[in-house]
Amino acid sequence: MSDKPEDAPKKKGGMKKILIMVIALIVLVGGGVGAGVYAASSGLIGGGHAAAPEEHGPKLIPKSEQKRPAAGGEGGEGHGGGEAASSGGKHTPSGGDGDKYASNYYAMDPQFTSNLQDSVHVIQVGIAVSTPYDDTVIENLKTNDIAVRSAVLLTLGDTPEEQVFSSAGKLQMQQRIAKAINATLEQKEGFGGISNVYFTNFVVQ
Repeated sequence: MSDKPEDAPKKKGGMKKILIMVIALIVLVGGGVGAGVYAASSGLIGGGHAAAPEEHGPKLIPKSEQKRPAAGGEGGEGHGGGEAASSGGKHTPSGGDGDKYASNYYAMDPQFTSNLQDSVHVIQVGIAVSTPYDDTVIENLKTNDIAVRSAVLLTLGDTPEEQVFSSAGKLQMQQRIAKAINATLEQKEGFGGISNVYFTNFVVQ
């Protein structure tokens, strides 16, 4: 009978140890989860703010957010005298984006003058571009104006004479110029963004 009173304290002591271990385990697990959540939210580990660099790149502008130029308003924005304005475009080469996104237009100034390939004729063209993205693309275009103009002149110089006398040929020229501009912007800025090129003036002499 003397054994029973001694067993009771041992059992109580064992239960206390088990309870302390369980509590310690819960605290450790809870602390680990909390630290993980904090690290993830602060960007210390995967996820978090992984998309942050994209926030600083060009963004597509829905038509509902497009800027409308004031009626009769003129006036360039410096940097070569070109004018940037947003308006609803009818077509973008991505096929259908024109229905969802605004077209941001920019007229390049001054005009371009170049010889044609294997021809005595000279071409003088005014060029405007459009993009469905925000002003980042236009700013990139202005920043790299010299490199872009050089690419356009090289493209014009590679144009055969017969191409400038037909509508189909002029459309091909527009596509080639857009491709040349995008290639230059991608090289300089890592992003093109030009969807269309338009002729605002077209003279062959």
